[in-house]
Amino acid sequence: MAGHDHEGSHLDDMTARVMAIETVLTEKGLVDPGALDLIVETYENRVGPRNGARVVGRAWSDRDFADWLGRDATAAIASMGFAGRQGEHMTAVFNAPGRHNMVVCTLCSCYPWSVLGLPPSWYKSAPYRARAVMEPRAVLAEFGVTLPEGTEIRVWDSTAEQRYLVIPERPAGSDGLSEAALADLVTRDSMIGTGLARAPSEGGR
Repeated sequence: MAGHDHEGSHLDDMTARVMAIETVLTEKGLVDPGALDLIVETYENRVGPRNGARVVGRAWSDRDFADWLGRDATAAIASMGFAGRQGEHMTAVFNAPGRHNMVVCTLCSCYPWSVLGLPPSWYKSAPYRARAVMEPRAVLAEFGVTLPEGTEIRVWDSTAEQRYLVIPERPAGSDGLSEAALADLVTRDSMIGTGLARAPSEGGR
């Protein structure tokens, strides 16, 4: 597992079956691969992560909402219209100085679709699922995240009964930014815990 290309060398059974079905449908002319790729890209990188970024932006700018998110993330997130299948039973975990949270699903690929879209391929890979628990600091380093010595890393194992959203630390220099501008600083990886929020100087999407 190196950099952001964390694709495993072996596909899990479900992924292999989906790929086989997709191949058959494509060969029969029933599926347009280009259209399918666009749909997947939209849900993986645009729709879902943007929803989560809005949740984080509100949490950073509204203390009452952040408190609600900490008490009942499912209800707080649903109040913004982001609910539905794979978005039930949510827990928000907050990064802070000296504490960094990271999410993995060790058994399969449970993931909060309503706020993060479709899971990236590396999240579903066997190397990430195993190493995130065993050596999280090394995995984070491969994503370009180097934490100060002494930082506690908490790894949360997502399941069908409990899914997690990491609330990254608000970046320095973001005081005075609107909720929308704050959301532009939030990345998908920062909400999984394998990345950090952008600095204001880096701009939005």
